[in-house]
Amino acid sequence: MIPLFLATREAGMRGVDERTGSLFSYVDLEDRVPAKHPLRVIRRIVNDVLAALDGEFAKLYADGGRPSIAPERLLRALLLQAFYTIRSETQLMEQLDYNLLYRWFVGLGVDEPVWVQTVFTKNRDRLLEAEVAQKFLAELLNHKEVRSLLSNEHFSVDGTQIVAWASMKSFCAKDGSDEPPLSGRNGERDFHGEKRSNDTHASTTDPEAKLYRKGSGKEAKLSYVGNVMTENRYGLVVEAELGVASGTIEREAAQTMVVRYCPGSRRITLGADKAYDAREFVDDLRDLNVTPHIAQNTSNRTSAIDARTTRHPGYDISQQKRKRIEEPFGWAKTIGGLARPMLRGVARMGFKFTLTMAAYDLVRLPKLLGSLA
Repeated sequence: MIPLFLATREAGMRGVDERTGSLFSYVDLEDRVPAKHPLRVIRRIVNDVLAALDGEFAKLYADGGRPSIAPERLLRALLLQAFYTIRSETQLMEQLDYNLLYRWFVGLGVDEPVWVQTVFTKNRDRLLEAEVAQKFLAELLNHKEVRSLLSNEHFSVDGTQIVAWASMKSFCAKDGSDEPPLSGRNGERDFHGEKRSNDTHASTTDPEAKLYRKGSGKEAKLSYVGNVMTENRYGLVVEAELGVASGTIEREAAQTMVVRYCPGSRRITLGADKAYDAREFVDDLRDLNVTPHIAQNTSNRTSAIDARTTRHPGYDISQQKRKRIEEPFGWAKTIGGLARPMLRGVARMGFKFTLTMAAYDLVRLPKLLGSLA
């Protein structure tokens, strides 16, 4: 017969399913985050970038009055929204309330209350006018650990369709000649046989969104066009520009990004797909001290890219490297929340687009910096 105390020792006693409360909390958020968690590297770099932007933040706020949300905390929260596919500010505030990891990253203590969603969005909109997202991306690339990763000579550009937060039912005639939809919360509307274009129609929900399709055979949707410029070594985004959808927006945005990032100070190469093969655009690039490594478009036409460019081995390398520009687009739409952002207007969409591209760079850094350590 086995003694009772031996049986208890081998099997283990059953735990008690009772909640233990305490008057005081001794939780240290710093101890709860694993030492090798990738957010530690990201938060350290983000804090350095935010510290460098302190002067820009100071210009946005008055010396007196009621304290608002610290812009540093606001930006960290928006980055979390992209990192973890949090679809709305309402859900972001909810998860900040109970997720200790999120509180640690943003800088909230365990007992600090989270913000009201409307207050959060109003404070976010304050950052739009100062182009804080663009400045954040530029300062991130200027960080001493990130700067060493970037190529200084070889870049690529491309654009992607960003579907607007507006229904096709809101795309109505500007002169009000449309038939009203049937009554009800989501009344039906028959568009068959009706011609609609951006010249005669506009969205009542988001007037800046335009009817646009990315390629032949694609469905036209109310959209914006997000453009990025990446360096060819690791495919990190160095410039981002969102604009109103049009047939020339990609080439116009490419020039804007090139001038902003490399204002003719040194010669660079720029890879791009066939949509950028236009004589005027190629000539403009050459005037900017840029060698256009653009894919040739020879469909019933003569390409603006000739043997002067294609005969060099670097041209073929650029054609291979430029395809990596689809990686930030893919991450931004599947993870970063750009598949269909719940925002309206080119200013808010542009802020979201640029900050999401900065978030893409940040999630790449733990592995890239670890591989170089």
